[in-house]
Amino acid sequence: MTVPVFRFAPSPNGHLHLGHAYSALLNQKMARNMDARQLLRMEDNDRERCTPALERTMIEDLHWIGFTWEQPVRRQSEHFPVYRRALDKLIGMNLAYPAFLSRGGIKVEIERTTKGDDGWPRDPDGALLYPSVDRELSKRERAKRISEGQPFSWRLDMERALEYVGEPLSWCETVPDTHIVGARPQDWGDVIIARKDMPTSYHLSVVIDDALQGITHVVRGKDLFHATSVHRLLQRLLDIDPPTYHHHALVLDHDGEKLSKSRKDTSLRSLREQGASADDIRVMVGL
Repeated sequence: MTVPVFRFAPSPNGHLHLGHAYSALLNQKMARNMDARQLLRMEDNDRERCTPALERTMIEDLHWIGFTWEQPVRRQSEHFPVYRRALDKLIGMNLAYPAFLSRGGIKVEIERTTKGDDGWPRDPDGALLYPSVDRELSKRERAKRISEGQPFSWRLDMERALEYVGEPLSWCETVPDTHIVGARPQDWGDVIIARKDMPTSYHLSVVIDDALQGITHVVRGKDLFHATSVHRLLQRLLDIDPPTYHHHALVLDHDGEKLSKSRKDTSLRSLREQGASADDIRVMVGL
């Protein structure tokens, strides 16, 4: 019988807040109810913002609230060659292409072709979908730009990827109860799967990590619900079995906004310094 495996996977680019505490403790509660393994992963592929010092404080805060996990901790920054192999596979399948437009360049290209971006489609996070200009470049032009040192990222050719899969995608969701959700990766357009300074992106590395760690249950905030469509597509392209997903409600501030690591008033470190106990944190997040 397969033992279920859960993971909590924060990014050490700031201090943990109440929302992270809720997610970590909910992971732990659900894992214990299923006699499952509990893992901790540091999603630290952004080497500019993620630091060892922030990881240390994050681990201290997790110990303080009573979250426990199996050793060792997996760090994405230690596994770039693994992500590179997955990226190379997608490139070899002719499903990824170098994209040269910056964020500002995207707007310029859209305005050039449509006289404004008011009617241009956006992804579920509100970002403008990537225009087709780089997807239509010849191999010679791509090679020329790369040889000239033009910065680029790798984007998934969404239309071609969906044609390759050839059938609808879905995932098993357990909020509010167990049901099947139809995936809509096309809503994201040509998503980034590797950034200019690293051979991966969040979408690619999280799919690879979950597979290599044998994760059976992903418990994370509902702000990542729509991103699961992209993950299901990548899983199918890379022959990876999907886990079961549980996208929980977010802990919001007094104004109903999502908590941010930039705000100190809801950080676990700040609350601890103000005299809060671990039990107080559990009460605050409803656990």
